[in-house]
Amino acid sequence: MNSNTIKVSILTVVAAVLVLVFSAAYIVDETEQVVVTQFGRIVGAPVKEPGLKFKMPFIQTANYFPKNILEWDSDPGQVPTKDKTYIWVDTFARWKISDPVLYFQSVKDELSALKRLDDIIDPAMRNLVTSYPLVETVRNTDRSMDTFDVADDDENKNRKVRYQVDLGRDEITRLIVAQSRKKLEEFGIELVDMKIKRLNYIDSVRRSVYDRMIAERNQIAEKFRAEGKGEASNIMGGKEKELQKIKSEAYKIAQETKGRADAKATRIYADAYGVDPEFYAFQKTMEVYKKSLSTDSTLVLSTDSDLMKYMKGAGK
Repeated sequence: MNSNTIKVSILTVVAAVLVLVFSAAYIVDETEQVVVTQFGRIVGAPVKEPGLKFKMPFIQTANYFPKNILEWDSDPGQVPTKDKTYIWVDTFARWKISDPVLYFQSVKDELSALKRLDDIIDPAMRNLVTSYPLVETVRNTDRSMDTFDVADDDENKNRKVRYQVDLGRDEITRLIVAQSRKKLEEFGIELVDMKIKRLNYIDSVRRSVYDRMIAERNQIAEKFRAEGKGEASNIMGGKEKELQKIKSEAYKIAQETKGRADAKATRIYADAYGVDPEFYAFQKTMEVYKKSLSTDSTLVLSTDSDLMKYMKGAGK
């Protein structure tokens, strides 16, 4: 046997060994878990620890499944509540593969698993939402809301809206998860959590709700406007009262000042005219002449009138 033949044989053996090694070895990532099958039958326990693993080459197959948390998002659907209100409900969930062997035997891949989630979570959600009034799905507590009933009578006009909530949205969600989780266990799936992403009314109900919301907001606005007008009237009344008080006090002070001034002026006049009474009588008579006589005036007086006294003296 020549050297070339030996080299070819060695290379062939090495290549065969490498093919066997690569066929037998497989790597498990931290986010993966593996189920090994032989001719379609599961062999051994599922491999969940990461690292380099080995299997029988060619006849065994490594089936990879995710180990981390996966997403499920439903299609929004129309659901009637117990009080016959139709709403659109949009939900989402998080799940993971808890038993890869059972998962492989029942659903095999993620697409089939998502269909199973659709078939289980959606009916559970519809069953719970339909079994309770709308307020149970919308609210968590029965605390009073900052809005008022739209009522025509004055007795209920300012009564705050209050609803009775027995379970609430969180409890309904918990019941949906409990029902769905039990059914999904037989597929090797663990439902981690489920939430209602969005609630909305259908178009006809939404318009009715919007009209009610507008009416409530308008009523609250009218209440605030009425309170504002009442407060404004109180302020204006107080201002007018204060203004009249200020004017009254000012008028009182002005009259007192004027009275004191007039008294002082009268006293000064009296002191001045008291020095010469005859001159005072003469000055007052001249003022009367000035006011009552003009170039066109005709005056008929008796000769012994006091008013003629100074006229007679003026003619001498």
